[in-house]
Amino acid sequence: MIHKEGYGVLLNTFTILFFINIGLILYSPSQISVYVLIVSTALFSIILNFFRNPHRGVHGGGNYITSPVDGKVVILEKVYENEYFKDERIQISIFMSPLNVHVTRYPASGKVLFSKYHPGKYLVAWHPKSSIKNERTTVVLETNINKTEILYRQIAGFLARRIVNYAEEGKMVVQGDDSGFIKFGSRLDLFIPMDSTIDVSLNQKVKGGQLIAKIN
Repeated sequence: MIHKEGYGVLLNTFTILFFINIGLILYSPSQISVYVLIVSTALFSIILNFFRNPHRGVHGGGNYITSPVDGKVVILEKVYENEYFKDERIQISIFMSPLNVHVTRYPASGKVLFSKYHPGKYLVAWHPKSSIKNERTTVVLETNINKTEILYRQIAGFLARRIVNYAEEGKMVVQGDDSGFIKFGSRLDLFIPMDSTIDVSLNQKVKGGQLIAKIN
């Protein structure tokens, strides 16, 4: 399945490549047109791969928090969250490479309390300051887990130049449903209560919808 955020990009790319190849077939030597056709097919396949949206069963429910994205856990530590909570939280950061699925999914069911876009820079996603200096969105959910609040942050990176966020304040959301898209990969930070049980480890690879923590 292809994510809807890719429809326009794929259509434009296909149209441009189609006319380039038709022109070369009609007016250029056959050997050149064959090479360009091979390169065009490879390029379109790569872009198509960026926008894939595989079905993911949610292995959460109850008191469980699921991974919002596919990727690798690069930060797992106690931090001071200074934008919304202004207190200590457990931060789980997941890095998405250009090869990962770029869909973001709601980590829990509940109500969107806060949703804010921050313009910013495009530092590499693993840069220590990327979470406060890069383009990003911050979303806070009041979960169905005793109204416990959690925060997740989509962060753009060097390649990811557009963040799509579907979370609207007041909206009721379902765990595992699409919450947005980060084009061409980057990072997502998740902030959960200090007494949560963590079910992932540093450098572990995770998939969207996979159990990563339990709210106690």
